[in-house]
Amino acid sequence: MGRVVFLLEEKSMKVLLDGLLPRLLPSLDFLCVPHEGKQDLEKSIPRKLRAWREPGVRFVVMRDNDNGDCVALKERLRGLCEEAGRSDVLVRLACQELEAWYLGAPEALAVAFGDARLREIAGKERFRNPDAVVYPARALEELAPGFQKVSGARLMAEHLTETGNRSRSYQVFLEGIRRIAATLAST
Repeated sequence: MGRVVFLLEEKSMKVLLDGLLPRLLPSLDFLCVPHEGKQDLEKSIPRKLRAWREPGVRFVVMRDNDNGDCVALKERLRGLCEEAGRSDVLVRLACQELEAWYLGAPEALAVAFGDARLREIAGKERFRNPDAVVYPARALEELAPGFQKVSGARLMAEHLTETGNRSRSYQVFLEGIRRIAATLAST
């Protein structure tokens, strides 16, 4: 079975996936490679994809959408992958930011931060579609004072589940990873 290499925008994504994926997909062999932001990631994609020599490896590129045009951004990232001769790379965007995935799981959020009031966001209009929340990290700072990206990712990794998350970008991310895992398991 091959391995999945995640090329990630930032450290908080690595922290989340390092804690989440072993719980949800225990047989998945993976490596997370964080970058220092969007520009660093995008400069690195063609170079890393061309230089990686591990047989059977599958790549996933993941970054925040940050209120951008999802279609145009995915096309640009796919173009970088194709430039490196890798058209099989899975490109996933967290809409708008990774923290929207947390807002999509109020129960997990409440448990992770030890604040039952966080369950109430499920009924609030502003949070019904977590992927549409502008600046979800800022919203989390308001809801859970003291929230920080990396420590928040570590906490949420312990409590997010495969089901029940209202973030469509979270669901699409997991569907893609499950497909890759199934493909790798059958080879």
